[in-house]
Amino acid sequence: MKSPGTRRLGERDRRFFSLVAGATFANPFSAERARLDAEIGDTDAADPRVLARMSTRLSARLESLAGPGLVLAEYTDEDRELLFAACLFDVFHRYIDQIDELIASPARVRFARSLLSELSARSIEPTKAHRALELFYQLRRAHLAIGKRLTGSGPSMRRLREELWNSVFTHDILRYERYLFSRMEDFSTLLIGATGTGKGEAARAIGASGYIPFDDKRSEFTTRVEELFVPINLSEFPETLIESELFGHRRGAFTGAIDNHGGALSRVRPHGTLFLDEIGDVAPAIQVKLLRVLQERVFTPVGAHESERFYGRVVAATHRPLSALRGQGSTHGRMREDFYYRLSTHTIELPSLRTRLDESPGELSVLVSTLCERIAGEPAPALAEHVATRIASELPGDHAYPGNVRELEQCVRRVLLTGHCESARGEPPASRGQPLWERIERGELAAEQLVRAYCELLYAREKSYVQVAKITGLDRRTVRRHLHAVQARDPAPRSREPQNE
Repeated sequence: MKSPGTRRLGERDRRFFSLVAGATFANPFSAERARLDAEIGDTDAADPRVLARMSTRLSARLESLAGPGLVLAEYTDEDRELLFAACLFDVFHRYIDQIDELIASPARVRFARSLLSELSARSIEPTKAHRALELFYQLRRAHLAIGKRLTGSGPSMRRLREELWNSVFTHDILRYERYLFSRMEDFSTLLIGATGTGKGEAARAIGASGYIPFDDKRSEFTTRVEELFVPINLSEFPETLIESELFGHRRGAFTGAIDNHGGALSRVRPHGTLFLDEIGDVAPAIQVKLLRVLQERVFTPVGAHESERFYGRVVAATHRPLSALRGQGSTHGRMREDFYYRLSTHTIELPSLRTRLDESPGELSVLVSTLCERIAGEPAPALAEHVATRIASELPGDHAYPGNVRELEQCVRRVLLTGHCESARGEPPASRGQPLWERIERGELAAEQLVRAYCELLYAREKSYVQVAKITGLDRRTVRRHLHAVQARDPAPRSREPQNE
């Protein structure tokens, strides 16, 4: 046997294990990972057996070196790092089914001892083995959360999944593992996209992927996955209550404060995620207080004299485009520059459904299948086929889907309930005739027509006079007048009349 630390890999093995190391730490949703998988598995990246082939070839290579008793300490530093990555890849994929069971039903980690023993047998020190177990659990949660919540085969959705992964692990997972795994609260993410594009799903995917420490003594992870994510939709609360809902209040702080109340920030666990939905609607005074949270990691409940610590990270979302967010902070509905820059460490834009369908026409059937499975609670191909057939027969192929995935989801539910899309009772307003933007480009609309068409489009998405008035800055009565004019122009019965206040 060669002396410890002097054994070297042959050139062929070194090249193979270099590829494996690259795949181990690559973003699984990236083109680079697909290329490495194909080369390691000696097959096409689209082959569903590629991962199994990779694992089989890797296990055979590891055993060819020294059998199951491979000792990393015998190798030089450079080769030891390659073999360390290969061992992580090998062990992770052999325990992946048990990790999946743990994610589905959290309990004591019964396989922890055997997994840690395998790593220890290869001279991986206990602290590294412990971190490997934590990393395995986090990697798998992230892959399932991002991959299942944000389905789609087009370029926009592939980029979205890749960016969400980077938001959790950064673009360099080795650096994340060494320095940042327990400090991601310093990195905030801003999600931008139209209503219904899936910003909430993207935020939940980030939240479900957070780091959770492992307790060796109890053989348990210290936090349940569902406890990591605390959402709050800021547009649901009047300005007078937002501060209390975010920061909490003390008894007697204002009329009606009959007891202490813990706000959203106090409910976030260490390494958890606070999701601030519709951050673009927050008044400048609240932005200043949130800026303090982002910069100093502290907040003060209403009526309190002492500050409290905020332990989580912030993910925010808005349907407003960046151009509408930027401002001096003095105008309501605009975002302060200092708050914007501190919030947007990582800005991710979600594509519209129309963009996704233009990139990949088959995306619609995939989404319908996913939605039907979610509604039914199990795979339902026959149900999905029925819904897809009705949508194809009743909606034009170039339907704009102004409500994006949320509109499609309601369309699926409507077909399941009534057997028809909304278009069976009169096509949705946004898809009548030429799309609004085309009519604007051609200069076909007078000012009154433009405002009326915009209100119509917004109401089709929001189903609320109040929201349309809030977005347009019009009086609610003016919005009602425009929509009643639309009804007078198009008396075709609809499944829902504009009555929501």
